[in-house]
Amino acid sequence: ARVAESGGGLVQEGGSLRLTCTTSGIILSSFTGNTMGWYRQTPGNDRELVASIIPGGGTNYADSVKGRFTISKDNVRRKVFLQMDNLKPEDTAVYYCNVAVQYWGQGTQVTVSS
Repeated sequence: ARVAESGGGLVQEGGSLRLTCTTSGIILSSFTGNTMGWYRQTPGNDRELVASIIPGGGTNYADSVKGRFTISKDNVRRKVFLQMDNLKPEDTAVYYCNVAVQYWGQGTQVTVSS
């Protein structure tokens, strides 16, 4: 199975980005039956959970992004999305997609300028 993140970039404070996690080689039952998550990491810090979505569609968010970020998924296309609005400089990080616990992508850089 392979996981690839895209959609990162440089944006001004208050702007928006939409991250996409594209998967391949994952059977549908594994995709639909497991939790998916977006994490982020800054230099010298541990990777932290930003948002997750469970098989039934329930979502969970870090307090720092509640009301600004939205996680969703497309089971047919086996993709996971992270809509990020009202971005802040402290959101600057490398964002990683986690699929079914064991699969990780290489990350995509998000930089928010003030």
